Amino acid sequence: MPNSDAVPSALADFFAAHPRAALAFSGGTDSAFLLYAAMACGCDVRAYYARSAFQPEFERRDALRLAAQLGAPLIEVPLDVLAVEDVRRNPENRCYHCKRAIFTALIEAARADGYAEIMDGTNASDDAGDRPGMRALTELSVLSPLRLCGIDKAAVRAHSRRAALFTADKPAYACLATRVPAGTPIDAATLRRVEAAEAALFDMGFADFRVRVFHGAARLQLPAAQLARAVAERQAIRAALSPGFDTVLLDLKDRG
Repeated sequence: MPNSDAVPSALADFFAAHPRAALAFSGGTDSAFLLYAAMACGCDVRAYYARSAFQPEFERRDALRLAAQLGAPLIEVPLDVLAVEDVRRNPENRCYHCKRAIFTALIEAARADGYAEIMDGTNASDDAGDRPGMRALTELSVLSPLRLCGIDKAAVRAHSRRAALFTADKPAYACLATRVPAGTPIDAATLRRVEAAEAALFDMGFADFRVRVFHGAARLQLPAAQLARAVAERQAIRAALSPGFDTVLLDLKDRG
């Protein structure tokens, strides 16, 4: 059971003031700890997971696993985000349109279940000036308790370790849409190829990387410590990614 001893006092105060809320739950480190904290503080919380082509299957599995471990109710909300023209055409501010579409759907689902407030896992390390999606959250009155309480990413990880959450050291993960360059329309087939390529690399033991689409090729971005291994195993990598990409490029810039 969640233990309030692992919850910062500022966050406990937040839940005392907001005793009933829905949570946009991704299965990542931030929203996982927020779900734990809400339950530890006795908040009537229900988690909502937006299931779309932008979220890989492993994120869904992590979300289901964490919710099951905590005994938290989890509602999956299916969403065809590519049906939104301003998302599919992938402009520079795509994240704004995507966030509005996703959170509008989550808010509707939560309100149908009687939850008037919804929160997300944005933390105090997240730069509002660098994340256009935050404007959508503000417009939709989404609460961000971690950010409001001054809890940054390092603190979230530290508290998550004390809470023994398996998500404590989970690498940050941006949605699959970020693998497609702005201005290039997004389609479901491309997202599936990227997801399969990243799953193949993960199965090979690589971690904290990205497979980005570059003029039809797969451009691999890896931490510096993994670059030498990637070069040594280039033939195996090409074979693993060949079902989706004829050309595989290695970006020599350290992803970290």
